[in-house]
Amino acid sequence: MTLEEFLAIPYVMAVESYEGPDGEWFRRASYPELPECTVEGFWAVDIIDKLEELRVRRIIELYQKGEEIPVPRAPLRSAMPVLNREQLEFAKYLVEHGHLTDQR
Repeated sequence: MTLEEFLAIPYVMAVESYEGPDGEWFRRASYPELPECTVEGFWAVDIIDKLEELRVRRIIELYQKGEEIPVPRAPLRSAMPVLNREQLEFAKYLVEHGHLTDQR
């Protein structure tokens, strides 16, 4: 599979709210089918955006290392990212040099 196909795999997203030890409520979002792909925060909208960034970064990292990427279902052809080679290389550069993080 190509990197673009891996990026188009529709992973199941899980979002939950939980109460912290001090009584504040937090949100946790994850792609349970993709290892090390979980984020936490106060606002669901923010963590979903961060989770999507993390999903892309994780898939690129696994792909570049030649490690197995979970494929629980076929890629969505309609969701294939429309990236030209230059954009894809730039995304890889950002991941390799630590410029693409889940911090805002």
